[in-house]
Amino acid sequence: MKLGIRGHDLGKMPAEELARTISDKGFDVVQLAVGKSFDFYTEPGSLTKEISREIGETFRRHDVQIAVLGCYIQMIHPDTAIRRRELDRFKEHLAAANDFGCLLVGTETGNVHAEIAYTTDNFKEEPFLAVVESMKELAAEAEVQNAIIGVEAGVNHPIYSPETMKRLLDLVQSDHVRVIFDPVNLLTAETWENQAAIFQEAFHLFGDKIAVLHAKDVELKNGLLQAVPVGKGLIDYETVFRLIRETGRSIPVLLEDVRDPFIEESRQFLAAQYH
Repeated sequence: MKLGIRGHDLGKMPAEELARTISDKGFDVVQLAVGKSFDFYTEPGSLTKEISREIGETFRRHDVQIAVLGCYIQMIHPDTAIRRRELDRFKEHLAAANDFGCLLVGTETGNVHAEIAYTTDNFKEEPFLAVVESMKELAAEAEVQNAIIGVEAGVNHPIYSPETMKRLLDLVQSDHVRVIFDPVNLLTAETWENQAAIFQEAFHLFGDKIAVLHAKDVELKNGLLQAVPVGKGLIDYETVFRLIRETGRSIPVLLEDVRDPFIEESRQFLAAQYH
């Protein structure tokens, strides 16, 4: 198993220091959001080949693969000018993907409102079809760039369930689109007790498309799911890793929203669960 972490959960630092830190902590892979890990402007025009190659080569020198190049955009922003800028920014990341040496460029699916927050307005047909339109445009660009998109579902987005993810994949119909599977993102305070069935449905519907697993954990506090270190909460990772093994594939696992002093404990927990 390749085990990694989000780079920005370690704080901002130069690329050389970040790559070395990740390697020293025993990780093989990283999710790298350039604008969050470095003091770097990532609007269109910023990711030159020279910069992308330099960062990619830095991580390769430390034997750390960039599993996910993070470019989480508001792909259905209600302001069409902002939406266009977001889509163009994602396309630039796709163009840079091979220079970074990343497996895929990752995003969630936006929100019907300008701010990303839970709303049942996301669950209507219009925002879903807007996501399909944006994803088809991005998938076409991914094919041109020979890159892979990793799309992540979440209850704060129009792609909020295993069923909506399956429908999106079927409508976009691209070999250049894969899934970043985040178990927590599919749960609410009302549904977490049914998590095993939700996870099983996801793997049944698109297990062959899952390319990366996000690993985080939550507890129920004051009626809300709140983040805790991996292994300290409610998420049934025994079921998650059983489902991964049943695919017959090795999927990179990335710690998310875990920071020191809990990183090593969470890394050991996941390594033990995987085996």
